[in-house]
Amino acid sequence: MGGPTYTDYLELNTLLSLQTPRSPDSAERAVLLSEQFFIVAHQSCELWLKQIISDLEAAADTLGTRAGPEAVELGAEYLARAAELLVVLYHQLTALEKLPLRHFAAFRPYLGSASGADSAQFRQLDKLLGDERRAGRLYEAFTTALDRAELPAAELCRRGPGAGAYHRVAEALLDVANAYWRWKVGHLALMTRVLGSRPGTGGTSGAPYLASRITLPFPELREARGRLHLETGEPAHGETAQAARPPRPGEPGVPGEAEGPGETEVPGDPA
Repeated sequence: MGGPTYTDYLELNTLLSLQTPRSPDSAERAVLLSEQFFIVAHQSCELWLKQIISDLEAAADTLGTRAGPEAVELGAEYLARAAELLVVLYHQLTALEKLPLRHFAAFRPYLGSASGADSAQFRQLDKLLGDERRAGRLYEAFTTALDRAELPAAELCRRGPGAGAYHRVAEALLDVANAYWRWKVGHLALMTRVLGSRPGTGGTSGAPYLASRITLPFPELREARGRLHLETGEPAHGETAQAARPPRPGEPGVPGEAEGPGETEVPGDPA
């Protein structure tokens, strides 16, 4: 059978040669393996980011320029895959919690100024998704698709699954946004676990810097969904509180409680 081998197709010889710890060869084997683990985790993150960004850009292109239900379904597929891969990124962070602190402290001086804050793909993803202050290219493409279908976001939320592929796109957008937010929070949690309040490797303030970058994309879509509760008539605050608390003794409708002196009703007694 012709064609490339598995090794050739994946360029494994090149790929597996790219993990080069900077610790001296005299370092303990455990430290060298921990640094290799650190490198593999971050290289994998960058590879997954490449796929996530490619899928989100493809979704934006499809939703923003193509018409018809097939294009909208394709956009939903891209978004669903990107959301799942953001979950993979989050679980990579939890795996990094298995990096022994003493080993990280041993090889961290050899990182120089290398820092995730320098990642061009991190910034590209942030820009693509947008935040609470500005809509990114992805959400702009979504609103273009809704305008083309003459389907306001409020009506989309009102119809729910009845809106078909547009509903699936909206749900996938929220899946992407929530997974992105969870990944950012996980990064902050990991950083404070291993560094506490110390500055980041690249000279950032550390935890405060990461906290400032935690955003929840697509606020317009969330607000449109929230307004649906007003349309359906939320109960007044007092009514909700009354319904939520358990009945007190002596109130009507409490089984076995007396309505008045000598008027206790025993369930099952004849009238």
